[in-house]
Amino acid sequence: MNRRRPRAGAHAELPRTLTTPHPRRYLLHPLRPAARWIVRRRVPVRVHGADRVPATGPVIFSANHIGVVDGPLLAIFSPRPVHALTKVEMFHGLLGRFLHAAGQIPVDRFVCDPAAVKACLVALREGATVGIFPEGRRGSGELVRFHRGAAYLALVSGAPVVPVTFLGSRAPGAGPNALPPRDGHVDIVYGAPYTAPQVGWPRTREHVEQTSLLLREHMSARLTEALALTGRQLPGPLPPGTYDDDPDTGVLEQGAS
Repeated sequence: MNRRRPRAGAHAELPRTLTTPHPRRYLLHPLRPAARWIVRRRVPVRVHGADRVPATGPVIFSANHIGVVDGPLLAIFSPRPVHALTKVEMFHGLLGRFLHAAGQIPVDRFVCDPAAVKACLVALREGATVGIFPEGRRGSGELVRFHRGAAYLALVSGAPVVPVTFLGSRAPGAGPNALPPRDGHVDIVYGAPYTAPQVGWPRTREHVEQTSLLLREHMSARLTEALALTGRQLPGPLPPGTYDDDPDTGVLEQGAS
């Protein structure tokens, strides 16, 4: 059941996903209530704007990335279960088996990864949700770095992109693997969705880049709103020498014309 063959229809469109199985789901749903309870025993988590997430149909959650717990928090507290893109380096041993069982999607950030793209498209074409961190790595969370994956998935699938802002998941000055401070709290803010027109094959690099710039501007505006709503600040950059390797690609500090 969890690895059923996708239906035809949208799966026949390019890139085809007719033979791509849906990411596993048997741990995606049942663990979330217990996980929320466990997390909140350590640090309070406040969710804002959950009503902005469409209740049905495909959704792309696109989040800023400031701390090591952002991915788990997205999976645990999202209003809907989410298949999040997760760096392939984490898919080893028991952790890797757990991530697969929980429906997370491995992605190699240093090459074009068609398997990860197709896994996301299968989920979206079947009305599920996927999660992506367009900055590509943990950092200041200011969306200065912005890869093209979220925009590409939106153009192919027509799914709305819901911005997600994480605040408080890393303390100012803390390292990349630091947990939220026990005397603090985490805010997760869902912003108004961004919808790009669905574009059939072929999709040009210029089209994807322009959509990425527009999406980045939309997310930056929602980030500003989240800071005003919560009265918080971003944690600032990571300490020197602690950044993960990540390809220096994507759109940077540019504006969409």
